[in-house]
Amino acid sequence: MDRTGARSPAAAGERARGAAAAPDPEVSAKATRRRFSPRYKLSVVERADACETPGEIGELLRREGLYSSHLSAWRKAVREGSLEALARRRGPKPSVDKGAAKKVARLEREVVRLREELRKAHLVIEVQGKVSGLLGVSLGDGKSS
Repeated sequence: MDRTGARSPAAAGERARGAAAAPDPEVSAKATRRRFSPRYKLSVVERADACETPGEIGELLRREGLYSSHLSAWRKAVREGSLEALARRRGPKPSVDKGAAKKVARLEREVVRLREELRKAHLVIEVQGKVSGLLGVSLGDGKSS
């Protein structure tokens, strides 16, 4: 605007170019879901329960940037099961392949059994070597001479 209050076309063009050049710093490029820790949820529920005067809960929610639905869901979770309900993860449940777990357990037992058999076989071979040394018999390649 000039001194008379009339807008000049040059000033309007400068504002338009300036607005296009610099993005608004308060708007994020991509919205992200907010996540609240169970400890924070419990503290908000406790502070809301401590409110006594009308409007105090609304003031708390505005100050924290929360919705009343957050508070009601968190109160319900506290009633139903404390922190476990509050800490529950969202999304699909991880698949539990019980067949693979059973197979792994079976194979681990088999490995333990085979290792014990191998240990016994080494002991037998060691004893045979000592006995052949005492008797003067050669155990070389297993062929009789």
